[in-house]
Amino acid sequence: MSDNKLSRSTYLNKNIGDFSDEAIVNGIKFEKVEDLRYGTNPHQPAAYYKISGVNSPVGDMKILKNGKSGLSQTNLEDISYSVNIVKFFDEPTCAVMKHVNPSGAATAAPGDSTKDVYIKARDCDPRAAFGSFICFNVEVDKETAEEIMSSFVEGVAAPSYTEEALAVFTNPDVKMNKSIRIIQISDMDKLPKFVGDADIEKYRTIKVLCDGSLIIADPLLTNLKSVADVKPAVASNKALGEVTSTVPATEQQIKDLLSAWYININVRSNGVVIMKNGGALAVGTGEQDRVGAVEQAIIKFNDKYEGKEEIQGSVMSSDGFFPFPDAVEVAAKAGVTAVISPAGSIKDAAVIARANELGVALFHAPERIFSHH
Repeated sequence: MSDNKLSRSTYLNKNIGDFSDEAIVNGIKFEKVEDLRYGTNPHQPAAYYKISGVNSPVGDMKILKNGKSGLSQTNLEDISYSVNIVKFFDEPTCAVMKHVNPSGAATAAPGDSTKDVYIKARDCDPRAAFGSFICFNVEVDKETAEEIMSSFVEGVAAPSYTEEALAVFTNPDVKMNKSIRIIQISDMDKLPKFVGDADIEKYRTIKVLCDGSLIIADPLLTNLKSVADVKPAVASNKALGEVTSTVPATEQQIKDLLSAWYININVRSNGVVIMKNGGALAVGTGEQDRVGAVEQAIIKFNDKYEGKEEIQGSVMSSDGFFPFPDAVEVAAKAGVTAVISPAGSIKDAAVIARANELGVALFHAPERIFSHH
């Protein structure tokens, strides 16, 4: 068989074991956890490592039930980015990840069960949720497990599971998700979240360039710690003077804006998240222009959203500033009535003025949260 027609099984075994048992990067020693099923694609061998001697939520995760084979790089990245979402929340929260982007996420509104939260996250984009990896920040119960098993899911990560939930996941008579992976991840709440959190050097990101060169950077954290940090937008220019957002937002909308911001930290830029009553209605991701990300999210809502909420009265986060008012105009036309974004455009004042005309409450975040993962 020629090299360009290798079987999948040959791909999976090729070069496994070629990765050293330890590595040192930026003065930090790493130990190999295990060889992976493959990297991003089946013909890319890979292994994953954790910092030596340090308790790591993902590096020390427990696999309570494995699938047909081990984890891939994309599986691990989905787990990592989903943990990076749910870590921000005290309320029960779920992130549904697909190809290293959230297809949906939700946090509990008053009266929501863990099952309700999962349904809201899944139904943001149920088509993309097929074959997803799911993460919770709370224990998974039997009812939630049964709902998860009603459609095809690659795996679930959570701090714990009830015995009844584990029985659902491991039921030998189940055929839909027979190979579902069940993973226990502890100490999510100890991960850094906010600018100024300690021990940042342990969480620096590493990007490898095409020639093997490295970029080492501090992790993407935020200054927004609570709803008290969500401030109305203010900007000025010579033509308009100082302009302030004058449209009020409800208490729930401000809470949703903060939640949408936390989710957006883990969305590939250009990214926006439209949210209402604790649940993401749509995620626009990976667009080269900002208004395109908004348009994509609205198209997704119209074509794919299966939840109970209407888009009217929803909120939206944007990971970068608005260079023109057009993205706000598109969002407002769809029914979005509150938006959070960073400042930084020379047209900030004009964008705020237009938002006021449209009846959209506009808030400025203190940083940009581009994620080009």
